Amino acid sequence: MGSDNEARALSVGGVVLREQNGRVETVVLRRGDIWVLPKGTPTTANETLERTALREVREETGLEVRILAGLGQIQYRFTADGQRVAKSVLFYLMRATGGDVALHDGEYDEIRWVGLEDADRLLSFDNYRELLERGAKEWARRSGPERR
Repeated sequence: MGSDNEARALSVGGVVLREQNGRVETVVLRRGDIWVLPKGTPTTANETLERTALREVREETGLEVRILAGLGQIQYRFTADGQRVAKSVLFYLMRATGGDVALHDGEYDEIRWVGLEDADRLLSFDNYRELLERGAKEWARRSGPERR
């Protein structure tokens, strides 16, 4: 992805799920009228992708999470300061283990737990909806009949 005149950027994030009152929920983030999943960039060259994902999710959502599986990546392009950027975002499936969305940093206007159907309607981009679907399928596969 990307041509010679495009900058490249990498972020890492998570599809964070939990089971609440018999239904699976995910956390979504809103800035203005755009709804997304948590993601961010490594702060140092030696910060692993997994640590970046855990840190960014904690900062942006206020939640403590555990990585369950990789979900692959999405790619998109945008322009920043007149420069075309080809961005890749690697996502992990995560289980919430603690924390509180009230503890999120100020990067987003609202952090909310919602059911998967509501998240599918809220998320602003198809690639996020596809990631959520991938995450929900992996969650269901891991939950299996032994949890029913």
